[in-house]
Amino acid sequence: MQEFAGNLSGQGLRLAIVVSRFNALFTEPLLQGALDAARRHGVGEDALTVVRVPGANEIPLAVSALLKGPARPDAVVALGAVIDGATDHAMLINTALARALSQLGLDGGVPVLNGVIAAHTLDQAIERAGSKAGNKGFDTVCAAIETANVLRQLR
Repeated sequence: MQEFAGNLSGQGLRLAIVVSRFNALFTEPLLQGALDAARRHGVGEDALTVVRVPGANEIPLAVSALLKGPARPDAVVALGAVIDGATDHAMLINTALARALSQLGLDGGVPVLNGVIAAHTLDQAIERAGSKAGNKGFDTVCAAIETANVLRQLR
């Protein structure tokens, strides 16, 4: 029997983080958590790329450009915060975003992880951006590192 499992060593990995500026109260702590995770797990400063986009809706286009660019990353993390309002707008964005990111990863053969907070309330967003529910940016980078490492083994 063969078994493959990733690890949390970011050494030698190129990691890109695409972060939305909209809802910066939440996205900046997510980004700081993501960068902390990358550094703690050995991703070199020269192997980190941060791309800022206006909102969550613009994240997939930036991810697509990264995957087609000359410095193709080993993994991409998408960070943002979409909070429900009085209309279905948040649901539409979250659904389109999740589908697009998943498809980009499948088409590109690179892990594209969704670290976008999809919250019903401000309190839920606060919890996921670094308070009692942890930091989704940190957690998503850990998952990206592990997935990139297991894909290296499979290839």
